[in-house]
Amino acid sequence: MSAARGERGALLARLHIARKQLRLDDDTYRDVLERVAGQRSSTALDVRQIGNVLDEMRRLGWKSDGYTLSRRPNIRMIYGIWKDMRPMISDGSRGALRAFCRRMTGSDAVEFLDDRDANIVIEGLKAWRTRLLNKEASSS
Repeated sequence: MSAARGERGALLARLHIARKQLRLDDDTYRDVLERVAGQRSSTALDVRQIGNVLDEMRRLGWKSDGYTLSRRPNIRMIYGIWKDMRPMISDGSRGALRAFCRRMTGSDAVEFLDDRDANIVIEGLKAWRTRLLNKEASSS
């Protein structure tokens, strides 16, 4: 199995966990999928669409840590740095992280960044975090 399919599978598992925790019946769940992603089945969703549906599930009250557990260390590092930065930035949402990745690499699917793009995002986040910490230190 490819790493991409494994990551997608992990996101789909989170989607089904969210559905169960929100106690959505089948029709309601499929209505959410269709409203958010234009599909009535999770098997038809791409990674971006799954992320959008997970964001909607959070809006509906699903409580998660907001981070995907990846087997890839550089992806875990991206999420770890982002988690550290969340209290220092105005929007620490998963969508904001995807937007940052899109600006840095052209791809908003964090889980599918190749090693080169993941390192670009890591270095960008580290530089941003350093600027935030310096700003915080100079204002105190």
